[in-house]
Amino acid sequence: QVRLVESGGGAVQAGASLRLSCVVSGGAFDTYGMGWFRQPPGKEREFVAAISWGGVSKRYADSVKSRFTISRDNSQNTVHLQMSGLKPEDTAIYLCAADNVGPGSTIMREYDYWGLGTQVTVSS
Repeated sequence: QVRLVESGGGAVQAGASLRLSCVVSGGAFDTYGMGWFRQPPGKEREFVAAISWGGVSKRYADSVKSRFTISRDNSQNTVHLQMSGLKPEDTAIYLCAADNVGPGSTIMREYDYWGLGTQVTVSS
């Protein structure tokens, strides 16, 4: 059974940085495309960033490009999301997801496994 566990969320002020981590167990992590999504309060879940199996290909939502960086450590079965210059509109539950057939997509339905999420709250 594949399990994803996120960590690193918290409550910060605007302009701060946070580093989210997602540890994957029970599967072949180095064959998965990985993605981060977020769900702001009262809104739909949205794509944030994705990374391919080997980490070469990365994609970002326009709203986070130049502020967020996705990376992965296949030796630790972990994917990270480094977030800087946080804004109140970044407040959301952040979830990581694993795509066991693709290179990491911007589309939610293409992901096979999901974590429960970690809360990020940014105050002004």
